[in-house]
Amino acid sequence: MNKTIYIFGHKNPDTDSVCASISLSYLKNALGYNTEPRILSNINEETKYILNKFKFPIPHILNDVKLQIKDVNYHRDFKVSINESVYKAFLVMQENDISTIPVVNEKDDFIGAFAMKDIAKHVILENNNHLKTNYNKILETIEGKKILAYDNEIEGEITNIDLRSTTFYTHNVLNSNSILIVGDRHSIIEDAVNKKIKLLIITGGNTIKEEHLALAKKNKVNIIYTNKDTYDTLLTIGFANYICNYHYTKDLFVVNENTDITDFNDIVNKTKHSYYPIINNNGKCLGLIKLSDLRDYEPKQVILVDHNEISQSVDGLEEAKILEIVDHHKLGTLGTMEPINFRSMTVGSTCTIIYELFKENKVKIPQDIASLLCAGIISDTLLLKSPTTTKDDEKALKELVKIAMINEEKLAIEMFKANDIVKAKSIKEIIAMDFKSFKLDKDNIAISQITTLNSKAILKQKNSYIKYLNKEANASDYQVFLFVITDIFKNGSYILFNESAKEIIKDAFGLKTEEGSFLINIVSRKKQILPNIMNVLK
Repeated sequence: MNKTIYIFGHKNPDTDSVCASISLSYLKNALGYNTEPRILSNINEETKYILNKFKFPIPHILNDVKLQIKDVNYHRDFKVSINESVYKAFLVMQENDISTIPVVNEKDDFIGAFAMKDIAKHVILENNNHLKTNYNKILETIEGKKILAYDNEIEGEITNIDLRSTTFYTHNVLNSNSILIVGDRHSIIEDAVNKKIKLLIITGGNTIKEEHLALAKKNKVNIIYTNKDTYDTLLTIGFANYICNYHYTKDLFVVNENTDITDFNDIVNKTKHSYYPIINNNGKCLGLIKLSDLRDYEPKQVILVDHNEISQSVDGLEEAKILEIVDHHKLGTLGTMEPINFRSMTVGSTCTIIYELFKENKVKIPQDIASLLCAGIISDTLLLKSPTTTKDDEKALKELVKIAMINEEKLAIEMFKANDIVKAKSIKEIIAMDFKSFKLDKDNIAISQITTLNSKAILKQKNSYIKYLNKEANASDYQVFLFVITDIFKNGSYILFNESAKEIIKDAFGLKTEEGSFLINIVSRKKQILPNIMNVLK
């Protein structure tokens, strides 16, 4: 499956950016990509109304696109079950040139780590005669051949007969718990099957007599043949043991797959380990990361809509791979390491550009997607009344309402009524709804804009809004912090601003401009408000 591409608008999502993200994601998926629409923060009431009306789920919030452990090509699925053989663990470690492997239980939960040094310690310091495993793991470890198998689970004491037959019989060495490794000593083999030992391993490519085989079947004795000689078989059979029979490290530092790489580097500097098991949020082991793996990573892939300013975009964008930008704003501060597809048009809505992309790619627009595109155009062009509106917007909306089978004026009234948030939200929340900041040389500008049919309620709290603007302007070093309350049916906007910006606002919009003034025909932040302020500051 292809890596997911995230499509999203700016940090304070409005109807145009959200509808554009969802619609572009639909188009890209229709063209064979694997994309998801996302938002960067909570959506406003207008957008909620639109998504609910046309039965779209609210996209998930994308907190950041920083490089995480899961973006690194670490050793995925590099792990071993606690009930796997030591031999299998050794092979996996050897094949990957790693001396430690995470150990998991039956549910894939991380429970510890098994290392080459654990094998060495066991061989040198522990009792190597006891074997607890299953029949097939013994076959794998000693390269054996299945002859008789009555028990899946095999547990017993490993015995190698190096005694004379008379001494062997005198000492009564064998019992039902014995695992006998022997060559062609037929008298000892006969005694073994008579005593119903747990497992008989015949080495050196030898076989047993037919009468002994018949007796073994009668007594249900497990038998394996191997071409290895007795010495090699003795050296290797202990590695058929389950890992749980060996000592392994249970207290080890693990790292979640969602950990940022910068945070992981801090962990490495503190712990000084060479390997770290990787787990998910449920504690399931996903593999292991070596420090050298950090050089091989795949950054998150993103497509930006309705913005191209890094200050307006997702956190960690500099660590992601930008594939494409679809926007209708001025060029911002964002740069890329590689050439990308950049679709910029002088239109009033990003959704107009998405409509054009559907046409260019000859993809049919479904009714519900057409409805979203209509809503985006209506919202951003203020029902085609904004000075940013172009003939392309008018043409797109005219065609889309036919596909969506809606009345654009009725929808516009419903949308703007839904966005009457004055009673439901705090001053801070209202100003944050559609907030954008801009940098002009050494000057910082902040402009918040809402469209409402209840501007009177805001103007009643004018002093409280101004107090908030003053406080935030000082805290964030904004030369201008302007709050624009737009009424499309009056075709203009009321404005509030921080007191220290009074002269700038007067020069930008007229000498009589005061707090709460109504600016006739001023409705566009992009084409009217921001350019006027920038011209004064220049």
